[in-house]
Amino acid sequence: MIYIADEPEDAGLDDWFPLGDGTADTEADVHCPYCGESVVIGLDPGSGPRQEYVEDCQVCCRPWQVSVTYASDGSALVEVDASDDGWDD
Repeated sequence: MIYIADEPEDAGLDDWFPLGDGTADTEADVHCPYCGESVVIGLDPGSGPRQEYVEDCQVCCRPWQVSVTYASDGSALVEVDASDDGWDD
């Protein structure tokens, strides 16, 4: 996305989350699929309405596959699954 100098930096977010619908979630409380600990992770609504990426658990350091889907009101549905690639038990 290209921003015009006169637009605020987050102008593109209005396309995904129209004004008046609230603010987008910027964090989520998830449970690690390996160690079961509750962890708060940061979310980036500026990366689009659907996101998938790998993030390590802050407690046990094992990798998760994180899926984030934003609704039109800015609320995020976050799913965390085990990403077993490269791990031997």
